[in-house]
Amino acid sequence: MQAMSDSWPNTAVGITEGILTPLANPAQAQQMASYMKHVAPFLGVRAPERRRVLHAGWHVLAPPTSDELGRACLLLMDEREREYHYAANDLIGSFLESADERFLVEYVEDLLTTKSWWDTVDGLGTAAVSPLCWLYDATDLILKWSRSDNMWLNRAAIQHQRGWKQDTDIGFVLAICASHAASREFFVAKAIGWALRDIARLDPHAVAGFLDRHPGLSAVAVREARRGLRS
Repeated sequence: MQAMSDSWPNTAVGITEGILTPLANPAQAQQMASYMKHVAPFLGVRAPERRRVLHAGWHVLAPPTSDELGRACLLLMDEREREYHYAANDLIGSFLESADERFLVEYVEDLLTTKSWWDTVDGLGTAAVSPLCWLYDATDLILKWSRSDNMWLNRAAIQHQRGWKQDTDIGFVLAICASHAASREFFVAKAIGWALRDIARLDPHAVAGFLDRHPGLSAVAVREARRGLRS
């Protein structure tokens, strides 16, 4: 086991680079970059393989402090290729127990707003935002993100309780959705639709009422909500 030290972030990044670089596939990289609208270049490593080899390679790392984990993720996000940005999400998922109640404020907000696209934002939602909001009271931060001019923070706020199922605070999530009901930004509207679809399985009457109160809701959001009501 590696001893705990200030070098943990650099060690984690070095291991990640050593694992992913030899797996580069230029043909796959072009396809992946095109699919993601060239938000960043790719190495060409598919998600299942990336997760498998990184999970195995990171076993040599001792559990980090919250700050060490956050700094490592920021270093990965500074890398050129998109797989390293995904690796930041994977790293959080592997060492989530190390993240403290300040991790969302001190690190995840920066990660959400760096080289942002739906892939990394939703990945952070799964790896960090949803589980850490469940563990810690992040109400003020989620409201801040919801009121931000940054649409990716809006998207993360709308989706911050995805996967909570019966623990979902339906009133709070619907209030956030309502504050963005007039948005025609696709990625915000889609997030609203997903949130409504999830809630429809818990409280279909609440979602039906929301649709009645917001007749101007984007068709994208309405379509997803109705899928939940039909399920």
